Amino acid sequence: MIPPVLPTYNRAPLHFVKGEGSWLIEEDGRRFLDMGAGIAVNALGHGDPDLVAALTEQGQKLWHLSNLYEIPQQEELALRLVEATFADTVFFTNSGTEAMELAVKMARKYWYESGKPEKVEIIAFDGAFHGRSSAAIAAVNTEKMVKGFGPLLPGFKQAKWGDWEALAALVTDETAAVIIEPVQGEGGIRPLDPADLKALRALCDEKGCLLILDEVQCGVGRTGKLFAYQWSSITPDIMMVAKGIGGGFPLGAVLATEEAAKGMVAGTHGSTYGGNPLGCAIGNAVIRKVADAAFLEEVSRKGALLRQKLEGLVAGNPEVFEAVRGQGLMIGLKCKLPCGEVVQAGYGVELITVPAADNVVRLLPPLTISDDEIGEAVARLDRAAKAALETTKAG
Repeated sequence: MIPPVLPTYNRAPLHFVKGEGSWLIEEDGRRFLDMGAGIAVNALGHGDPDLVAALTEQGQKLWHLSNLYEIPQQEELALRLVEATFADTVFFTNSGTEAMELAVKMARKYWYESGKPEKVEIIAFDGAFHGRSSAAIAAVNTEKMVKGFGPLLPGFKQAKWGDWEALAALVTDETAAVIIEPVQGEGGIRPLDPADLKALRALCDEKGCLLILDEVQCGVGRTGKLFAYQWSSITPDIMMVAKGIGGGFPLGAVLATEEAAKGMVAGTHGSTYGGNPLGCAIGNAVIRKVADAAFLEEVSRKGALLRQKLEGLVAGNPEVFEAVRGQGLMIGLKCKLPCGEVVQAGYGVELITVPAADNVVRLLPPLTISDDEIGEAVARLDRAAKAALETTKAG
């Protein structure tokens, strides 16, 4: 018999009832060190007092207001993002998936308004993840994502990650945009070298197509910059944001230049909940903290500390781990054992991590994690690795 909750997840038998900073408390009282942060969502950890205050204050005034009216909290957050990035304008969504849908629409509408309606193709990359909507799965077109959900939406191509010559050959007169994650998350924490991102920008300019960046997972301070593209000298035309921007509250956004957004006039797009007063009040509280230069410097410092300790972990567990990769507090452990076994063993030592493709364990802790908690996390990972290896040998 099917359960009341549609069984689309293989859920771990854990029942968390409370969160405190970098910790999750199970209903039986056990305290788990959270190195997943809701998959890069809880940027400021659990129960951050400033987010709780923003939620409480706005919740006592006004939760929801239709986008038929002006929303001051939305305008404030849009201005913060415009001032801190390449963007001239922002549209707020509820999620990264919704941001993907708008990014695709915006790119195609741009070329339609530019007198080139034939430019509709979007090129994505292997290992990418842009959500689970029909457009997002068509963009990636892996068997895991699309099997049984055909026919796929047309207008998408896939390029090999890192093969820029092959990408150039895929670009035609019908190419509207190239979309890429500066650091792949679901794909196994694969960072794009700033030089490669610069070359990609140059290719898009040369070929006459837009560059869309998906910073849903790697944005909002995760790499030590407010957005990962800021490690390079380039800017995109359109950028997708979500996850960390709401600190746990459902919130996303599409950022764009005035030129890229020129086709998106009244009536071309909308959202019932996107940008409502409650979500944007919380988003403002997040960005006020995360955009601070000193805060971002701390993320970089803590990321370097975590990486240093993980290099020692890999050296001490050569049968379990192969390498460390990533940037800031978006780190991947390439495994020799099945990564799911390491994640599972982590539950036994009260540690939360997240599996990814390419046999990688993701570490995406709250950006507020302390040095002591970083040390504790690596110590627990060491115990988990040894337990996973012992289980494998016994089996």
